[in-house]
Amino acid sequence: MAFEFTDKNFQDEALAGGVSVVDFWAEWCGPCRLIGPIIDDLSKDYEGKVKIGKVNVDHNPEISTKYGVRSIPTILFIKDGEVVDKHVGTATKSALNSKIEALV
Repeated sequence: MAFEFTDKNFQDEALAGGVSVVDFWAEWCGPCRLIGPIIDDLSKDYEGKVKIGKVNVDHNPEISTKYGVRSIPTILFIKDGEVVDKHVGTATKSALNSKIEALV
């Protein structure tokens, strides 16, 4: 299961260094429900190497606003505390995997 990022833990968990992949989503979002299992799979595939998780935009408005998330799903790719790539909308597992591989 993917990690749950929140307004409170985002700084320590997503920006602490290394590579993080953050999926901004909501329960009512159809495309988010399509990509959710892919994010969960990737979190298992990269366990111990990349921190992969989700931010529920309805419960964590502060971090969503800070990163300008206006459409969901939005996936941020963070390396060493900086956003280095962004994907908006659905994607295949292989497409996301390629983006992650480019960062590790």
